[in-house]
Amino acid sequence: MTNPLTQAPAPAPDVPGPRPARDLRSDARDNRERILQVARTTFAAEGIGVSMREVARRAGVGPATLYRRFPTKEALVTEAFGEQMVRCTTIVGDGLADADPWRGLRTVIEQVCVLHALDRGFTAAFVTAFPRAVDFTAERTRVMRSLAELVQRAKDSGDLRRDFVLDDLIMLIMANSGIRASSRAAAAAVSRRFAALVIQSISARPTVGPLPPAVRLPLMAAMR
Repeated sequence: MTNPLTQAPAPAPDVPGPRPARDLRSDARDNRERILQVARTTFAAEGIGVSMREVARRAGVGPATLYRRFPTKEALVTEAFGEQMVRCTTIVGDGLADADPWRGLRTVIEQVCVLHALDRGFTAAFVTAFPRAVDFTAERTRVMRSLAELVQRAKDSGDLRRDFVLDDLIMLIMANSGIRASSRAAAAAVSRRFAALVIQSISARPTVGPLPPAVRLPLMAAMR
């Protein structure tokens, strides 16, 4: 299967890389911001499989303009999801800082699920290897290390089942990204219910509590 991040070739080695946004003329900055906005919206709704040419078309610029600003699909995806990565890092950091590790882990699971349910592209970006995206990869590594520490603390407190592993969190994120709903609000509500079901299943002290309200999902949308 074609990797969506490698569908377009990188420029030749003697082609200079993109200039920092602050060094661009006003019209070039406008083009860059429009491309990023379209990329964020498109990738969030449809995933990162959307072609660079389609992003350029929707942004109202030529492919050459797009590739001048973002020489590879990887560069565009990394830049587009920088804000989401910061939010993800903040969520995990807040959970790790919670004096109650089980409460911190529960909060992280719920908030990260909602973040990923609302942005299909970010899930794909988060679990994809970016060998040349140093900042993105380093930030993701920090997130995973913090999650591993939080998981261990929750186990040590006796609240998280001992056989839970970090890969289970990745599985949770990937499963949650499959949520399809009629609106962003509905997707967030479904994600919270899904997270609550998962949290009850991984607790070392199972308790049957009320779940968030159920949301009716369109069957055909769920099957696509």
